[in-house]
Amino acid sequence: MINSNAFSYINVLDRAADASWTRETVIGNNIANVDTPGYKRQDVAFEDVLKRELKSSKYDTLQKAVDNVPLNKLEGRTYTDYASYSYRLDGNNVDIDTENVELASEQLRYQTLTSAVSNEFTRMNTAMQTP
Repeated sequence: MINSNAFSYINVLDRAADASWTRETVIGNNIANVDTPGYKRQDVAFEDVLKRELKSSKYDTLQKAVDNVPLNKLEGRTYTDYASYSYRLDGNNVDIDTENVELASEQLRYQTLTSAVSNEFTRMNTAMQTP
């Protein structure tokens, strides 16, 4: 058996892409409920989880930290945003303009993450074909 950390970055990028996909879905749900009285916007927490896991690592380099990050802890967590102010009398706190900007931003993030995964596989493929 060969012990290799060749897929460490890919695994972390994959978890980040999953969280990004979830966030896009949640934002779409926020947009769909923009006129629902009492609805509170939702979001997904992932970046803080990743940051915490990398910072709590006992390893001195980013590569070693990524190689040893516990993937089972890298999950996006959906939460309800009660802290946002509601300017509406019906208690809904979804701002359609903000949600549209967040959706566009998240779509770019997801495209970047999937492109990064693809680039990692391309590099691996190139390395395996080099004599």
